[in-house]
Amino acid sequence: MPELLPALPDSEFRRVLCVVAHPDDVEYGTSSAVAMWTARGVEVSYLVLTRGEAGMDATPPDRTREVRTREQVTGSAAVGVSDVTFLEHPDGVLEYGLPLRRDIARRIRELRPDVVLTGSWEIEFVAGLNMADHRVAGLATLDAVRDAGNRWVFTELLDDGLEPWQVRWLLVSGDPRATHGVAVDRDALQAGIASLDAHAEYLAGLPGHPAPKDMLPMIAGMQGRAMGVEHAVLFRAYDLQAPPPLLD
Repeated sequence: MPELLPALPDSEFRRVLCVVAHPDDVEYGTSSAVAMWTARGVEVSYLVLTRGEAGMDATPPDRTREVRTREQVTGSAAVGVSDVTFLEHPDGVLEYGLPLRRDIARRIRELRPDVVLTGSWEIEFVAGLNMADHRVAGLATLDAVRDAGNRWVFTELLDDGLEPWQVRWLLVSGDPRATHGVAVDRDALQAGIASLDAHAEYLAGLPGHPAPKDMLPMIAGMQGRAMGVEHAVLFRAYDLQAPPPLLD
């Protein structure tokens, strides 16, 4: 039998920043872990890089932007998150580059989190082929974590009074090579379902999309088996302050 994944050592987490490309990205399972953290007093903030305006085929972008912004705020509240910051990068054509890295590094320095959570930047992830915006968001976040800790990168942030900040943990959701998991209880799972349910108008435009109450317990159950628990959320976790591994 494969070895069970260990629990993420999250007892010392105090502040978490989740960085995603679109409204609803956190809600596809990860938000149940967020609910576990906020329930015990961890401060969790969201940074959403676009407003998802290209995500509803039958609705013009200006209207979609309003809908998805509103639904994200409601969905975030369902798991105890009230600090939601939206950037204005264009949906569907999110571009990796210095402006995006700078924006993410700025938010990291403002919040000074000990954990940054983002999605996979790999071409293939747990749900199949990963879309371009998700890949860009993940890779830019990875690099911005380093940028945030380097005094001599984006020195204009120093002019704004934002000193460098070293993040302790980088968590990546959707990576098929998960290293750790967060066991979620019934209340957290239900909160996660409610967070995705909040995106009702968006989901209504996706033909055949399964109901969150059916889909999320199934996903959490599959991930739970990797830990030997009923329900879980899995991550690839990087301790950025751990000593480098010794080479043979």
